[in-house]
Amino acid sequence: MNISILNLGRKAYNETLEIQRKLQQKRIDGEIGDVFILVEHDPVLTMGKRGEMTNVLASEQDLDEMSLEIAWVERGGDVTYHGPGQLVGYPIINLENYDIGLRAYIIRLQDVIINVLNEHYGIYAEKKTGKQTGVWVGNDKITAIGISSKKWVMMHGFAFNVNTDLSHFDLIVPCGLQEFGVTSVEKLLGHAVDFKTAQNHIIDSFLNVFEVSGTTINLSDLL
Repeated sequence: MNISILNLGRKAYNETLEIQRKLQQKRIDGEIGDVFILVEHDPVLTMGKRGEMTNVLASEQDLDEMSLEIAWVERGGDVTYHGPGQLVGYPIINLENYDIGLRAYIIRLQDVIINVLNEHYGIYAEKKTGKQTGVWVGNDKITAIGISSKKWVMMHGFAFNVNTDLSHFDLIVPCGLQEFGVTSVEKLLGHAVDFKTAQNHIIDSFLNVFEVSGTTINLSDLL
């Protein structure tokens, strides 16, 4: 089985969200095959279906001054931050092709990140469940995961902190979990890592975990 790899580079969140929605519908209609989107977002706060504004600590004035918008979306979970240095992955895939359910799908996404951290950066990470879904290093989250499904075709996905400016997480209670922190590869290693290399590691790990081959494709080939 083959999956198309779509690298959007750096792109605004809302623009990427519309691309996701269009590709999800095309996948449902059988017009395209599975797609794995990789992107780096401009700074934005996103709020999932369980989101509560009390978990946004910054005032409206602070957000306005920072030109930081809040996007309400259909994924699960609460509020999180996306921004430069964070590698975001959005698989638009039909789970029926993999004979797995939502829980197993989330576990596979966790394994994609855990394997990269362990094999390439010497960082031990682990998966948690429930409200703590994501990838963790101790009590600090290094990857947030939030998904949504329509007729078994997925959208949304994971946000992996590579060289992310973690100070922006001070604006929120990440994922509504007050007692936990956030971290990044850069923070754990004490230096920034090459973003493109990290991206390639994620692609290779995704293809391995989902047992598929990959072909790089342009957005114009899909829309």
